[in-house]
Amino acid sequence: MSLAAYCVICCRRIGTSTSPPKSGTHWRDIRNIIKFTGSLILGGSLFLTYEVLALKKAVTLDTQVVEREKMKSYIYVHTVSLDKGENHGIAWQARKELHKAVRKVLATSAKILRNPFADPFSTVDIEDHECAVWLLLRKSKSDDKTTRLEAVREMSETHHWHDYQYRIIAQACDPKTLIGLARSEESDLRFFLLPPPLPSLKEDSSTEEELRQLLASLPQTELDECIQYFTSLALSESSQSLAAQKGGLWCFGGNGLPYAESFGEVPSATVEMFCLEAIVKHSEISTHCDKIEANGGLQLLQRLYRLHKDCPKVQRNIMRVIGNMALNEHLHSSIVRSGWVSIMAEAMKSPHIMESSHAARILANLDRETVQEKYQDGVYVLHPQYRTSQPIKADVLFIHGLMGAAFKTWRQQDSEQAVIEKPMEDEDRYTTCWPKTWLAKDCPALRIISVEYDTSLSDWRARCPMERKSIAFRSNELLRKLRAAGVGDRPVVWISHSMGGLLVKKMLLEASTKPEMSTVINNTRGIIFYSVPHHGSRLAEYSVNIRYLLFPSLEVKELSKDSPALKTLQDDFLEFAKDKNFQVLNFVETLPTYIGSMIKLHVVPVESAGIHSFETCWLLDA
Repeated sequence: MSLAAYCVICCRRIGTSTSPPKSGTHWRDIRNIIKFTGSLILGGSLFLTYEVLALKKAVTLDTQVVEREKMKSYIYVHTVSLDKGENHGIAWQARKELHKAVRKVLATSAKILRNPFADPFSTVDIEDHECAVWLLLRKSKSDDKTTRLEAVREMSETHHWHDYQYRIIAQACDPKTLIGLARSEESDLRFFLLPPPLPSLKEDSSTEEELRQLLASLPQTELDECIQYFTSLALSESSQSLAAQKGGLWCFGGNGLPYAESFGEVPSATVEMFCLEAIVKHSEISTHCDKIEANGGLQLLQRLYRLHKDCPKVQRNIMRVIGNMALNEHLHSSIVRSGWVSIMAEAMKSPHIMESSHAARILANLDRETVQEKYQDGVYVLHPQYRTSQPIKADVLFIHGLMGAAFKTWRQQDSEQAVIEKPMEDEDRYTTCWPKTWLAKDCPALRIISVEYDTSLSDWRARCPMERKSIAFRSNELLRKLRAAGVGDRPVVWISHSMGGLLVKKMLLEASTKPEMSTVINNTRGIIFYSVPHHGSRLAEYSVNIRYLLFPSLEVKELSKDSPALKTLQDDFLEFAKDKNFQVLNFVETLPTYIGSMIKLHVVPVESAGIHSFETCWLLDA
């Protein structure tokens, strides 16, 4: 503008001059104009060049970091001064405004050309395989759920990256992406960082003592009898153990007596199991889960998990606690931050079915992107345990019987020698859980669920002496858990063994009286009974004859031969099944079963198994 004004003034001088212009004055004016214009053009060029270079530096990825990371497993970050006063000069303010203007122009052009704003800058000065990492990270944080899931799938299927590229994803991804990678079958374990360092134990403290303090910090009022029993037992045993370890008085009498001699060998392992069993019960209550998290329980349980690598039973109880805590969505961020997702991602790839199934339950409860159901304690998905694009067409439920379990009931055989002789990898010939190994392979479109609940032959062996759960009580409890897991939303087939068949019949009859459970009835397509004592069992008679020695449990007492309650249950179910046109297949065992190493008993005789009660019935040499 100043240049234009100067030119106008010179022209007016020339035009209004009455005397003839002198040649020297004319050329002097022209030189002045040239000097001023040249300096202005040169200065402007330098300023624009500087700003362009500064803008390029601001939007260009530093490839030196990428080059260095090819040889390292961690990311370098350039340090920036924290003193804001150093960068708030006039030049800095001008450059900031210029950058804003340029970004607005680029954003507008991106919208016009329908091209993502970040894409041009993500490919500046980096190689193609580097660009993929950042683009996938960006997609994984998209607002569109389909885009996020696609990004996680692409990450999990990538196996040609360098180590540092997996580490970039591990450090930069959000919790949803991390959980999705943990639930992807092909994911590389390098996607998962090691859990953060655990806090140091207090001086003169031990893991056992910390566990006891955690248990003691949980609410002790308004608890059912079983939780009170486990809690008091654990606190009592831990007090006696700690006193013995510190040279205090030995406990004579009470529950501590049987373990007094073992304090010198494994005092902590026994007491820790008592504490863990009590914490498992507490973790079934949502408010108690908040207390466990607030008192550092996630870190303490992780310490125990590492210490007991060779004790699967301890690790399974710990995973039960974490799985129960994962039912509460407000605790998900704490579980992820404490490093449990990385631990469970590794456990998912374990060849041991129980370990991988417990880990699958935890991650499924954490995964709110693709899983709507919640799997409560005792409900395990055997297939599919990973995310899958295969649509699920039906549910198959396995309900074990007396003295059974979610996994061991469905094993191939009892012989330990056979397990040693037949390698675990040869799953076509031998399996420790055929529903997961064989049924899932033959019918991949099924969701296979196995249920676990505590049973005992005698009150001597009962885990909780105060627990007196009838068939009616257990059926209501299981029905509630299965409905929370989405059972009833698609066609259902029930497969039961022994007392599990009685539970299935009772569950279906109970569901028929509750409107909210109507989908369970409407979607039931078939029921398979394996050696179910429809008319009672001789085991109950045997237990009654030696009741002063065996003290038969409530479950066994309910199985008395020709019991009126069992007869009513059978009659009601037959009428109900006929009315609903259920397809029922009944298998009857013909060989006796060993109970322990000395007792050989035909638990469910042919006549009790209902051979004349169902149209389709098969005899098994088992």
